[in-house]
Amino acid sequence: MVPGGITAPRGFRAAGVHAGLKKTKKDLALIVSDNPAAAAAVYTTNRVQAAPLVVTREHLAGGYARAVVVNSGNANACTGEQGLRDARFMAEITAREVGCRPGEVVVASTGVIGVPLPMDKVAAGIRQAARELSGAGSREAAEAIMTTDRRIKEIAVRFNLGGREATIGGIAKGSGMIHPQMATMLAFLTTDAEIAPDELKKALVAAVDATFNMVTVDGDTSTNDMVVILANGQAGVGPKEERERALFAAALEYVCRYLARLIARDGEGATRLIEVEVHGARTREDARTIARAIARSNLVKSAVHGADANWGRILCAAGYSGADLDPDKVDIFIQSPAGLEQLAAGGRPLPFSEEKAREILSAEEVKILVHLNQGRAAAEAYGCDLTCEYVTINASYRT
Repeated sequence: MVPGGITAPRGFRAAGVHAGLKKTKKDLALIVSDNPAAAAAVYTTNRVQAAPLVVTREHLAGGYARAVVVNSGNANACTGEQGLRDARFMAEITAREVGCRPGEVVVASTGVIGVPLPMDKVAAGIRQAARELSGAGSREAAEAIMTTDRRIKEIAVRFNLGGREATIGGIAKGSGMIHPQMATMLAFLTTDAEIAPDELKKALVAAVDATFNMVTVDGDTSTNDMVVILANGQAGVGPKEERERALFAAALEYVCRYLARLIARDGEGATRLIEVEVHGARTREDARTIARAIARSNLVKSAVHGADANWGRILCAAGYSGADLDPDKVDIFIQSPAGLEQLAAGGRPLPFSEEKAREILSAEEVKILVHLNQGRAAAEAYGCDLTCEYVTINASYRT
């Protein structure tokens, strides 16, 4: 990893400012490429989709973009025709300020649903952010897209393609309403590698499928979610051969997984990151289905919060997932920096140390390992424990 986040790749600048949508915290971010960039995106599968998603789909139809404008504190969702006009106006203002066409602007919003945007504040914020664009602005932009997040989420990695260095950077937000098929999360990725829009989209879809779509916090999927990547080619090199394409895909997946784990770890009210590894499934889809079912189980999440090695809840979740498994072949382990303990073998209990299990489950990062012993496929999912604080946060989110 290297420092710099989304501005680590060549030719990208960013800024984050306080426009007044939130009381005191930064709430508007701007990310700009110095030249037109290949662009690709993945969106929420929720049938209710916010105005910024509609506009961004239109703008990215041609496969290129120059800028990303994001506000937090207001989702601009369920706001009708006015919401669409406001999202398009955000693109127009951004285009004027950075010197591109409105169709080259990605628009994103996150926050409260069903409230019109205060466009005077948004417009002033965009102008301020344009003035403050910087090659060191990633952290400010990452801060500006946060809602209930407690931690800034950013990363950059550098790797070698054809004898030259290329970089991928990213920022993300997400803490609640997190569930596979895109959840209340936004992620913005940049790279200076040269890559065509169709290849970029293929790599992004695969990376999101293995990472962001394996995160669950509370089973809710939002209206505004998207992952966007811009590739401006300023490294002067790109993946041309199969080996290089695989390397680019691996670097992109690494960035997405890092951000996905940060989102799970930062779940609303969470005190622990839960990683679920499923091994020995007949198919990859079975492994994914079981891993996600365990990670989203409120009973499993509650047990981890209470450091209770209630492995029956893990097997139960695997059983109702809908995937193919033989319960009489399932082995279950828990692991953390405190150690490794096997709780069950062949679907039956094993004698284990309650004290050791409690120590393992009390760590900040807990791994649940499920061996199905039916095949060779595997998958990982990411979640967090369920706490009283989650209810407190969401009981008064709007007010």
